[in-house]
Amino acid sequence: MQIRNFSIIAHIDHGKSTLADRLLQATNAVSEREAQAQFLDSMDIERERGITIKASAVTVFHQIGGEKFMLNFIDTPGHVDFTYEVSRALTACEGALLVVDATQGVQAQTVANAYLAVNQNLELIPVINKIDLPSARPDEVAMEIEQVIGLPAEDCILVSAKTGQGIPELLERICTRLPGPRTSTMDFTRGLIFDAVYDDYRGVIVYLRMFDGTLKVGDKVRMMGAQRSFVVTELGKYTPKPVKAQSLSEGETGYLVANIKTLADVRIGDTVTQEYTPAPEPLPGYQEPKQMVFCDFYPAIEGDDEDGSPGQRKAASDFEELRDAITKLSLNDASFTFQTVHSEALGFGFRCGFLGLLHMDIIQERLEREGGVKIIQTAPTVTYQVKMHDGEEREIHNPADLPDPGTFDEIREPIVKIDIMLPERCIGDVMKLCQERRAEFKAQQFISEGRQMLKYEIPLAEIIYDFYDKLKSLTSGYGTMDYDVTGFHADDLVKLDILVNGTPVEALSIIVHRDKATVRGRLLCQKLREQIPRHQFEIPIQAAIGSKVIARETIKSVRKDVTAKCYGGDVSRKRKLLEKQKEGKKRMKSVGQVNIPQEAFMAVLEQGE
Repeated sequence: MQIRNFSIIAHIDHGKSTLADRLLQATNAVSEREAQAQFLDSMDIERERGITIKASAVTVFHQIGGEKFMLNFIDTPGHVDFTYEVSRALTACEGALLVVDATQGVQAQTVANAYLAVNQNLELIPVINKIDLPSARPDEVAMEIEQVIGLPAEDCILVSAKTGQGIPELLERICTRLPGPRTSTMDFTRGLIFDAVYDDYRGVIVYLRMFDGTLKVGDKVRMMGAQRSFVVTELGKYTPKPVKAQSLSEGETGYLVANIKTLADVRIGDTVTQEYTPAPEPLPGYQEPKQMVFCDFYPAIEGDDEDGSPGQRKAASDFEELRDAITKLSLNDASFTFQTVHSEALGFGFRCGFLGLLHMDIIQERLEREGGVKIIQTAPTVTYQVKMHDGEEREIHNPADLPDPGTFDEIREPIVKIDIMLPERCIGDVMKLCQERRAEFKAQQFISEGRQMLKYEIPLAEIIYDFYDKLKSLTSGYGTMDYDVTGFHADDLVKLDILVNGTPVEALSIIVHRDKATVRGRLLCQKLREQIPRHQFEIPIQAAIGSKVIARETIKSVRKDVTAKCYGGDVSRKRKLLEKQKEGKKRMKSVGQVNIPQEAFMAVLEQGE
């Protein structure tokens, strides 16, 4: 039996998951009765949003000309934030299907994923999907693929994943065009761990691709990176239902269960080998992902203690629940990091690092759904480098950690190279948007009639908030972008502190360019005035750079009419009551605490114009 290992890669919403559904049906892996849309997307959040978040590995069987083929394929995510998932999947393959929408053509992430596959020397099969739509233009898209990516237009396979048109021809091309697994280079057993999930009953389930040798049930295996040993209790494949197997041979993909109860014992990219005859060296693993967006997660404490204090009794247990949920999720998604932090306003929590803003949004939602915890999330920030007077360089993930202004020479911010594909008619609007975000123009490239690519260098902090939303709005949904961090650049950056009732709130501090500090400070104060409820005393909200206040808003106090009981008489009676109330307000303001709701912490996300 011949083996073919491949991934399905594409820009977001170009039909990868639907194509995977048709491949499952065409190979009789799923019956018509069992079939459903996005069959491999197991999470509710994937189905609701219509996006793939986790790569899914499946084994199916197909017969051509009397010869049987085992097809191991991985359906991968398409959004730029999940490029790490795609790169891991490609490492376990010898080929890839590059899917392009026949109506939209080559997009930014199409190019990025194609380059990922080419860098790993994979065989690419270009697939033009959605040819059944009235607006499809397959011939033009084939020429775009040839011009932008360099794959011959005549090699493109036209399919409709919705109707099944062209699927038999695609299966034949997969079997005849894609190379088989490379021949083993040693007599030892080596398997690459490319994913893992946690199961409450069976422990950690490891997904691996065998490169050398064979694994059998009952073998004692060693994780070469973690230096831990386990006895294999179950092996199997997803077809797409889990099917047990007695062994996994070289070139095959499957799962391994070995009573692994501790999450830290498994590392994505580690090599599995035999305990008693270990391989002399591990397989090349994965480059560690570089987290670029950071924010804090704190447990949301609900309810009051018996003494009336706001939920102090529950704080410790809520923090432990959040810790357990984050630890489990970190195994299923190895591309985000976390460390414990403490805030005076919010207590103990975690500072988490993400690949992008959508990645952060998905992680928060998965924690609340799968972990059953309620979360307060602070505004996202990026990594900054600070050069101290003595030459030392520090990495700052939180504006609150920025040293005093007199102790460092400069702040450097991350710069990204961004490729924007857009309709020709929208170039002026998008260029204006980029200029507003301190972008530097690099190049302009012709893609096809009516479409062009703009290349810019832009600070990462300027695009993590609402740049993508504004790009979609300006281009009527046709603009796409892909970015890659190129390095750090020094600029005139300052820390903007937010003071509520005279007290700095660390969670609301941000680092901004000095030219935008005043506008941003006014906007933040206005947003906070709308979000923070009125108290029985006046609350000043100030934005400050160091000791200089640059913006202020005031939340008026809730005023009780203390003179209501005075019916006539001398005016001094009313004055006396009003003076007494004023003294009480002063005393209350000096000891009163301001309750800041979750919406206020998210107000810093709103850039405004």
